Amino acid sequence: MESPVLRVGILSFAHYHANFWTEAFLNDRRVTLAGLWDDDAARGAAASMRFGIPYVSVLDDLLEAVNAVAVCSETARHRPLIEKAAARRRAILCEKPIATTLEDADAIGRVVASVPFMQSFPKRLDPASLRLKSIIESGRLGEIRLARIRHGHDHGRDPDFTSGWWADPRKSGGGTLIDEGVHAFDFLRWLFGDPIAVQAAITSSPSSEVEDTAAAILRWRNGLLAEVATSWTFAAADNSVEIYGTAGTALLSGVDLASHNLAGPAYLRLASIGVKEWECLDIVPTFVSGKFHHAVATTFIDCLTEGRESPSGVADGRAALAIVLAAYKSAQWGKEVRL
Repeated sequence: MESPVLRVGILSFAHYHANFWTEAFLNDRRVTLAGLWDDDAARGAAASMRFGIPYVSVLDDLLEAVNAVAVCSETARHRPLIEKAAARRRAILCEKPIATTLEDADAIGRVVASVPFMQSFPKRLDPASLRLKSIIESGRLGEIRLARIRHGHDHGRDPDFTSGWWADPRKSGGGTLIDEGVHAFDFLRWLFGDPIAVQAAITSSPSSEVEDTAAAILRWRNGLLAEVATSWTFAAADNSVEIYGTAGTALLSGVDLASHNLAGPAYLRLASIGVKEWECLDIVPTFVSGKFHHAVATTFIDCLTEGRESPSGVADGRAALAIVLAAYKSAQWGKEVRL
């Protein structure tokens, strides 16, 4: 058996996705999971017991023992952790969003310029997303005029979630728009490039400091429009992605928490002008089959061991955050904001 190539450390279990990444690292023979650090000692000890990996109470000690880290802290803490890891030239995987402010995103961009860095955007890695992108690029749907992305979950009904750091704007940067909407904004950039403007509206429950529901319209220079709807209160849903072109339509379901248990079995459907039934493609999203977030950790290791560029980098993290922050300004000002 080959010896592991990389020694990886997990920096914080504040974000639940740390659990998926840890599972992926533990099952990868190229990796030794050297340990975890968490500023919350009880949370760190619980994760250590759950996964059987060392809890290291001193961050510098863990950074000394690894050559790569996965940052899963509260979003506002990404910058200081990344700065410490980059100072030791450790490869870095960062949970989304990259930061809560463009100032922090730019600071991260400067310190990771000379180290491998991957921004977690798992929608780019799902085979259903890749198939949809290839269909769009083939021209089969004609000129794309409208896209609709609905991405969300129902964790807003869970008091443990609404009392946690996700609902504290000082730690999270906002509510569902930055938490879930950032997935949609990056996905749209990946498919169509950078939009030129956004207009948005948000709403929240009376007791919350952050929004639990948001809607945005993005506009591109070529006239393409995209609607983004996101919420923490989706009880159920079906289509997650709708792409409307001048020659055809594509619908993709099952690729967010609100829909993954209800959609299918035809997850990706196509229809062209004049047809009277959907063409159902034989593909199952990893969001349905499992390992959606695991793929992020595995891809990170692939890129490091094979010397490949990551599928999403610091510029992608910053660009998606810039759209989120512009959308917040739009909701505040009640008008379209140029990007």
